[in-house]
Amino acid sequence: MDRPEEGGPRIARLDRDRPLVEAAQADPARFDALYRKYVAQVYSYAYYELRDHHEAEDATERTFMSALAGLGRFQERATPADGGGASTFRVWLFQVARNTVAERRRRLRRRPETPLEEAAAMTATTDVEGEAARRDDVAAAMLAIDRLSGDRRRAVILRFVEEMSTSEIAGVLGRSDGAVRVLIHRALRSVARDLGDREG
Repeated sequence: MDRPEEGGPRIARLDRDRPLVEAAQADPARFDALYRKYVAQVYSYAYYELRDHHEAEDATERTFMSALAGLGRFQERATPADGGGASTFRVWLFQVARNTVAERRRRLRRRPETPLEEAAAMTATTDVEGEAARRDDVAAAMLAIDRLSGDRRRAVILRFVEEMSTSEIAGVLGRSDGAVRVLIHRALRSVARDLGDREG
């Protein structure tokens, strides 16, 4: 039976990951099921934020280590408005990932590094002209996204790469659903304008 928390909203236990979380809280060795379920999504998010495979792997590893260490403090916060498929564990995990990536970005700004993979990939293409055009288009879009302010960029990545719902993104960013919708709308307008200026 659900009951209201002191001074807070009524909490509904709807988290789809609840059985996995409870199993991992009882036995940390069972955290592997959560890791396998979300590792690709966390890695993808880290890669789109950091643009480097090795950095993304490191950030992913650190995210899951922090999540495992903090799992005992995780509290489910799904509400009826989130729907039956909600996962507050997923939101919490991406909050951990966001913090991990932010720390890594700060470190990279202090001591920038150039990934060798990009140079190697450039020399390994067969259709040089077509590949160059495709890379140019993708690079222009990614640069336009990179130029967005922090939460606008994160909202776009979480929505279109990680396919999170507005309420999940709101949980990750610590904003309201309406604020997230405004962020995404303004971000897409900025990217479209940026790309239009480039074409012009």
